[in-house]
Amino acid sequence: MHARADAPATDSPAPAALTGAQPTDSPTVARRPHRPWRGLAGAISFLTIVPVPAPAPATEIAAELSGAAAWFPVVGAAVGALAGGVRIACGGLVGATVASVLAMIALVLVTGALHQDGLADTADGLGARGGRARRLEVMRDSSTGVFGALALIAWTLLLVTTLASLDGERALRALIVACALARWVALVHAAATPAARADGLGAGLHVGRLALGFATVASVAVALAVGGLVPGAAAIGAGVLVAALSVSFARRALGGRTGDTLGASVAVGEVAVCVVLLAVWQG
Repeated sequence: MHARADAPATDSPAPAALTGAQPTDSPTVARRPHRPWRGLAGAISFLTIVPVPAPAPATEIAAELSGAAAWFPVVGAAVGALAGGVRIACGGLVGATVASVLAMIALVLVTGALHQDGLADTADGLGARGGRARRLEVMRDSSTGVFGALALIAWTLLLVTTLASLDGERALRALIVACALARWVALVHAAATPAARADGLGAGLHVGRLALGFATVASVAVALAVGGLVPGAAAIGAGVLVAALSVSFARRALGGRTGDTLGASVAVGEVAVCVVLLAVWQG
């Protein structure tokens, strides 16, 4: 889950604000009583470019990163609703294809291309010759190679053509379900893999059992309520499959997770769920 341009580099050493560690030369900060909205605000700030008031000092937010992670699927559903709203609003004016392109652009913009960056870097690492060290080195490179470009093109084509094949109402529902489940996929990926490096976002993001449980319930509820019983169940299955594959890939190819693999799991999860919903609805 690569960092935005205005945030610390994803695979650079994780600052204290990310890991939750406090500087050794400063006094310990007393933790404030936990408030659920603080985790939600942290999730919005982390996953989108939407400006939100800082709910707490940076060190306290970092200490409650697991609480923020619990809200990832909820924020994802909101992001999907925004992109789906663009698809509906523009569909009658410019047609389904152009409206789908605009919806995709809205999705990328509101998230600051956070996940697409990770997808491109992960694809470049996968295409690199050599062992784990070489793949991780390639993934640190900020430039996008051939494999990264191809991955972004494939992601764009799959998402746009899938949305264009759905009517506006179903495209909206697909995006809400896909974006919620895709953020859950990233949490499973983070919880089930060790960090490939000692620094960076991959090492700094820790998902507790309570946070993962809350996120799982929220994701399933969104999928079944918005997608419908059978389509929602199929979408959940797609999410589980992507999560399992992403964990297997990260462990075998890299030795664990990085910020890039987290972002890639979200991007792949979004497309996979949308494609599965299209297949179920047209079946």
